Amino acid sequence: MVKNMRIETERVLIRPYRKSDLMDSFRLMQDKELFRYKDMDVMTLPEHKRLFKWLLKSYDVGFDEDFKYSFNVILKETGAHIGWVGFGGMEHDHSIKEIYWLIGSAYQNKGYATEAAAALLDYAFRAADVKELFAVCMPENAASLKVMERIGLRHRGAMDNGDPLYSLTKDEYYDA
Repeated sequence: MVKNMRIETERVLIRPYRKSDLMDSFRLMQDKELFRYKDMDVMTLPEHKRLFKWLLKSYDVGFDEDFKYSFNVILKETGAHIGWVGFGGMEHDHSIKEIYWLIGSAYQNKGYATEAAAALLDYAFRAADVKELFAVCMPENAASLKVMERIGLRHRGAMDNGDPLYSLTKDEYYDA
């Protein structure tokens, strides 16, 4: 079950959020620069608490249901909460599974997003038996485009709004 998921890479630990992670998560999410390429913005503490409550409750939903999970990304060396990574139904069509990530400004350009996303991609194909994972970002988000390519996703075209669409099937993943 996803509640017990724990992924360790060379430098990061990926695990479900715990109640004790609330304030670390809130502090990270106060950096307006993080939302330059997202359809989100800085939240107040009450707004973040509602989102965080949803994050915790999402772990009760099984892989065979309409799921969307976000996980805490922790720097192993210091224990710092450096961002999040997740996968699950896309907003416009929950039957399509996407992978996504966000790394705090102080930790960007160090390969943590690639490391965490690659590990979660493997988990999604292995444990959740996802058949294909998609990723979307704004065309000007060069860092996310690089992450998509580094973890093996392939350019598949564009969304209706022009955002580039990448994906990787489970078969392609295992054939690589």
